[in-house]
Amino acid sequence: QVQLGESGGGLVQPGGSLRVSCTASGTIFKIYVMRWYRQAPGQQRELVAEITNEGGTDYARSVKGRFTISRDSAKKMVYLEMTRLQAEDTGVYYCNADLQRLSWASMLTYWGQGTQVIVSS
Repeated sequence: QVQLGESGGGLVQPGGSLRVSCTASGTIFKIYVMRWYRQAPGQQRELVAEITNEGGTDYARSVKGRFTISRDSAKKMVYLEMTRLQAEDTGVYYCNADLQRLSWASMLTYWGQGTQVIVSS
């Protein structure tokens, strides 16, 4: 069984910084793309950033230049460093990963349960 567990959310003032982390655990052969999504109250879940197993990254236009995604493949972790946070960044942040459990298995997508980030004074 594979699990993704997020941590590091919390309350931060506008203009502040926060780092959220996600750890993949269980039987995992290979992790391909890892992503961070967020969902604000009353809105659809949106892709914030993604990183490939080769280190290629992509960001939503709204966070480019403020957020940085990184990963530690050996630890099966992905991070999202968030700076210059704004009220609009408030939401539940979800970790997502495309991975194979076994070498002969199909690639599947897994989700974490999310961590709350609140940007407010």
